[in-house]
Amino acid sequence: MTALTATDIAATTSPADATRPRARQTGAHAVVRTLEALGVTRVFGYPGGAIMPVYDALTGSSLQHILVRHEQAAAFAADAQARLTGKAGVCLATSGPGATNLLTGIANAYLDSVPMIILTGQVPSGLMGTDAFQEVDVFGMSMPVVKHSIIIRDPMRIPEMIAEAFEIAEGGRPGPVLIDLPKDVLQAEAYPTFPPGPRPVAEPSHPPESDLAAATALLAQAERPVFYIGGGVTLAGAVDAVRDFMARTGIPTVATLKALGCAHPDSETYLGMLGMHGGRAANVAVDESDLLICCGARFDDRATGRLDSFAPGARIIHIDGDAAEIDKLRRAEIGLAGDITAILAGITNGWLDIADWRETCIERKHRHAFRYDAPGSGVFAPAMLKELSEAAGDDFIAACDVGQHQMWVAQHCRFSRPEHHLTSAGLGAMGYGLPAGIGAAMTRPDHKVVTITGDGSIMMNIQELATARRYGVPIRILLLDNASLGLVRQWQEYFFEENFSEIDLYDNPDFAEVAHAFGIEAFTVHSREEVPAAIDRLLNARGPILAHVLIDPRENVWPLVPPGASNADMMED
Repeated sequence: MTALTATDIAATTSPADATRPRARQTGAHAVVRTLEALGVTRVFGYPGGAIMPVYDALTGSSLQHILVRHEQAAAFAADAQARLTGKAGVCLATSGPGATNLLTGIANAYLDSVPMIILTGQVPSGLMGTDAFQEVDVFGMSMPVVKHSIIIRDPMRIPEMIAEAFEIAEGGRPGPVLIDLPKDVLQAEAYPTFPPGPRPVAEPSHPPESDLAAATALLAQAERPVFYIGGGVTLAGAVDAVRDFMARTGIPTVATLKALGCAHPDSETYLGMLGMHGGRAANVAVDESDLLICCGARFDDRATGRLDSFAPGARIIHIDGDAAEIDKLRRAEIGLAGDITAILAGITNGWLDIADWRETCIERKHRHAFRYDAPGSGVFAPAMLKELSEAAGDDFIAACDVGQHQMWVAQHCRFSRPEHHLTSAGLGAMGYGLPAGIGAAMTRPDHKVVTITGDGSIMMNIQELATARRYGVPIRILLLDNASLGLVRQWQEYFFEENFSEIDLYDNPDFAEVAHAFGIEAFTVHSREEVPAAIDRLLNARGPILAHVLIDPRENVWPLVPPGASNADMMED
């Protein structure tokens, strides 16, 4: 990213600046003008005492401020915007409880490598460390879940340090950067000098040609290779390279939760998601493989199951943009760190001579394909989700909460691009779906953005219906209601001897009426025969709109790999 010059800042002055009082400029004005100069157009936040100078400076600026109803939602909405654009999302809140309410969203961005800038107000410098009103050490509290933290103590350095924060957040392996702003720094008079020129941009590293040649030779020798792709493919902008590699080699491919949409969903050699709730064809292929090409994945426990039994007979080629991931959990015969696109191009194999293996994998894919002919007249959630994504087509974007519905989305929805699948993967944060959907729908209003949530998750941030209504956000909300914490109930059923403890949500409100109370269009779906009309109404509404769908509380997610078991030991209905 190019650093700012004084000319850059002057060029970003909005028409409203002509009427803005110019007699005294403060650190807060420097914050706002720096964000404008860096190309930020939207911020999500909630005001309060320590951050109030920034809100004062926002008046008349070109920034669109979205007033959420809980600070956690500000972080989740900024997170979704960042995932769709690849540019850092921005959220802000005041000190104390405002800052602590952001922490879950910050941790979510950190674990999923999402670029984000978090601006928090802080008590005046002289009161820091005195247990002042609304003082917490958010710098210290956030350290485990940020890429970098900054406390700005000199108002003259605000533009320089904010510009540096964006470079850190977006560079290398992306992540959140916290900027803590003491109130006296924001109120101080400030006419800062802006950085004089661009900062050097690090060139991506490349592995030695000898390593690429060794990888090419190893792949040529393999009889049962599998291409295992993860979320790092998206971070590296290497989706086209992955699809080209698949088409060039014909290698059977499996994906993690974060990599859904990297492989084209219609590719014959794409076997689907692997792992705890992955498909049998994907998990068996990995289990039988003799060479695993891991690309942008980190051998996460939800993908691998018991690690010592994951791909037990396979040699490993590990490709990643982050060298720290190589050999971290699984020893690789060949580790290739650097630009994933260049590395895949440097592995020069053509169509692999693995016809029997390829056909075996494809045959299993069709034999073990999900079925949608569930008995009864009730709504079968997997079938409805499949129909919904297919009806929306390539414009479908899902902002998913956490629970059974999250796994059904991963198993049954069609994604044409990985950034269209917005999910709290690493943290598994309930409450992500609605604010993330708001952020996504404001970023891609021309797409079919659907928040897919459950009756447990929606209650975590249901107040954001007010945000959707206030701004007329074109969001569709599909709420699957099984009157329970479904995934917890499923685990208690199979792993805790049916000791059902605190999972019954029998006293849920009528969610359609709740939506109506917020001024949002809503309707309820009771039976399977109502599903086609419900999907049509949902997708063709301008939004916001909520479909409250009643489903069987006994329905489970299958397959399921028991905790601590091998992926080969899948449980199926």
